[in-house]
Amino acid sequence: MEIELWVIDYLVPLMPYAFQAREFLRKMLIGKEVCFTVEVKTALGREYGMVYLGRDTTGENIAESLVNEGLATVRREGIRGNNPDQARLCDLEDQAKASKKGMWTEGGGTNTVRDLKYIIENPRNFVDSMHQKPVNAVIEHVRDGSVVRALLLPDYYLVTVMLSGVKCPTFKREADGTESPEPFAAEAKFFTESRLLQRDVQIILESCPNQVILGTILHPNGNITELLLKEGFARCVDWSMAVYTQGAEKLRAGEKSAKERKVRIWKDYVAPTANMDQKDRQFVAKVMQVVNADAVVVKLNSGEYKTIHLSSIRPPRIEGEEKNKDKDKRFRPIYDIPYMFEAREFMRKKIIGKKVNVTVDYIRAATSASETSTIPAFAERTCATVTIGGINIAEALVSKGFATVIRYRQDDDQRSSHYDELLAAEFLLLTSLSLSLVLAFFLLQETQKAKQFLPFLQRAGRSEAVVEYVFSGSRLKLYMPKETCLITFLLAGIECPRGSRNMPGGMQVAEPFSDEAMAFTKELVLQREVEVEVESMDKAGNFIGWLHIEGVNLSVALVENALSKVHFTAERSSYYKTLVSGEEASRLRKDKFIGYSPLVSTSTQNNFSGCVPSYVFSSKVLGLALRVLFFVSVLGLAIFVSPKGGFCLLVFWV
Repeated sequence: MEIELWVIDYLVPLMPYAFQAREFLRKMLIGKEVCFTVEVKTALGREYGMVYLGRDTTGENIAESLVNEGLATVRREGIRGNNPDQARLCDLEDQAKASKKGMWTEGGGTNTVRDLKYIIENPRNFVDSMHQKPVNAVIEHVRDGSVVRALLLPDYYLVTVMLSGVKCPTFKREADGTESPEPFAAEAKFFTESRLLQRDVQIILESCPNQVILGTILHPNGNITELLLKEGFARCVDWSMAVYTQGAEKLRAGEKSAKERKVRIWKDYVAPTANMDQKDRQFVAKVMQVVNADAVVVKLNSGEYKTIHLSSIRPPRIEGEEKNKDKDKRFRPIYDIPYMFEAREFMRKKIIGKKVNVTVDYIRAATSASETSTIPAFAERTCATVTIGGINIAEALVSKGFATVIRYRQDDDQRSSHYDELLAAEFLLLTSLSLSLVLAFFLLQETQKAKQFLPFLQRAGRSEAVVEYVFSGSRLKLYMPKETCLITFLLAGIECPRGSRNMPGGMQVAEPFSDEAMAFTKELVLQREVEVEVESMDKAGNFIGWLHIEGVNLSVALVENALSKVHFTAERSSYYKTLVSGEEASRLRKDKFIGYSPLVSTSTQNNFSGCVPSYVFSSKVLGLALRVLFFVSVLGLAIFVSPKGGFCLLVFWV
C-alpha cells in the first residue's frame, strides 16, 4: 500500500536535500510499526493522509517532523478552513526557515546532491580494490531472494550483488513479457525484502566472474545467506561457494538442516543413503588393496571384502586416441597413464594394511554400455569418504595433484560429504602445481630381457620391492623401484598348491588349500614394501628367490602355516633348517596342506591311507625317494616302507 503525505511537497531525486530527506524517513520508519489516517482520496484512487510513529495517532507525526527539519515544504494552497493540524505545519515551516534548517540554508544546498555512479567500467578491478573488506551499504531493491541492488557508501556506487554460494528460485520472464515465478520464488523474495530492503548493512565484495559481482551481506541480526539456506529458500551453488569468505561449511550445514527437515524447496528430498542402515553408512575397515588412485579393497570386521570408491574425485586418465596410440602394446592403466602409479603409491604408503574410517556418501547405480554410446559399463559402486587419523584421503590426493574434483549438475546430490574441502584443495593447487616426473616402466617378461637383468639382481643381494599382484600363494608380480621395472617372482624352497587355471587340454582343477594359500599371501604382502633376494630364474623368465616382509620370510611363513611344503631344492639354502623345522611343527599339528601329496592322486591316497602317513612326503624323504626311484627305475618298481611296518608298491613303466 502507498500513502502520500498530505499538504506537503517532498523533494524529488537529484534535488538538494532530496537524499537527506529520504534518509531521514528511512532511518525513522524502516522496520518500525506505524499508524496512518486517510484524509483525502482522489477520483483516480490516490490516497493522501497522515502517518504516525507507533500504534495510534498519539505518536510522532512524520509530516511535521519532515517540515520541522526543513526537508519538506507545506502546500499552502491546499489548506482549507481552520484546520489546526495544517496550521501547525505552516508554523513549523516558518520556524525551519527562520532557523535555516535543511533546504532553507544559505546557498541552496547544492553540495548535498549525491553523485550516483550507475556504471563501473572495470568491475573486477573495483572488487579487487575493496580487498574483501566490509563496505557500508543500503539495500535499494530486491530482485529475488539471492540478488539485490545495493548503494555502496560513501561513494554512492549503485551495484547489483549476487549472494555468494547460493541460489534462490527466480522469476522467469515469458515471451509476452510477463513473469512466472518458480516454486517458492515469491516467498524467498519476501523473506529477503522483509529483512534487508532499505536496511543499513555491510557487504563483502568477494569476486567478479563474468561481470557478476558476488558478495556476502552482513546484517546485525545475522547472515542472510545462511538464513535462506536454513529455511529452505535456497540451495548451495558450487561455482560461487569457492569464494565465500565466511566458511563454506556453514552453508552446507544450513542446507543439510533444511534437507533433513524437508522444508520448502526440499519438501520432496530423499537422501542418497536413506535406505542404508547406520552400520553400513559408517564403519571401520582394514585396507587390503589399493586398486588404483580412487578405489580400495577393505576387509570388514565380518571378514567380508568390499571395494570402496573415493567420492567426487577422478584419478589421472588419458584420452582415447593416446590410449590407442600403440595398438601392439598391451595397455596397463597403472603404468601407462601418467601419474597413475604415483597416485596409487601415494595412497598405498598411507593406508595399506591400516584401519580407516569409511563414510558412505552415495551408491552409484550400475551402467550398461550401449552400441551407440562410448560410455563403458560399470558395476554398482559404493562411493565414500575415507579418512585415517583425521586426514581425508581424497582431499590429500587432490592437494598433491594426483586427482581432480568431479563437477556435478546443480541438482545432483550424489557427491562427497566433504565436497567443498575438495574444491578448496584443488583451487589452492592451481597456484602451486607441483607434480613429480613420470616414471618409465618396463616389464621384464621376455626371457632374453630377464636373463640380461638377472646378474644385477643377484649381485644386489636384498633389493626393495613392492608387491603389485598375487597370482597364487607362491607366485607374485613385483615392482622394483630402484630399477623401475616389473618382474614375476616365484618363492624359492617351497611347493605351494596350485590354483585352477586354463590349460590347452581344458581347465586344471585347483589343488586343495590353493585358495587359502593365496589369501594368506595376499593379506600378508599385497601392495606392501618388501625385500627380495633373487637366486635364479626359470625357463619362462620368472625370477626365483626369497621374499621378506618386516623380518618375516614368506616361504617360511607359508610352511609354518601348513600352506606349502618344503621343496628339495631348499637343501642348499641357508633357510633350509628353518623351513624343515616349520614343516615338522605343522606336521605334528596335522594341519592343512602337509597331509596332501601331489605325487599320488586323491584316490590313491584314500586307498593307501593306512600305509602312507603324512610325514612320509616330507622334504628329506621326498629327496631320498626321488634318488631311489632313479636307481631302481630299471627294475620298474619302487617300495616305500612305513615305520609302522606297512608298505606301498608303486609300479613305473620303463
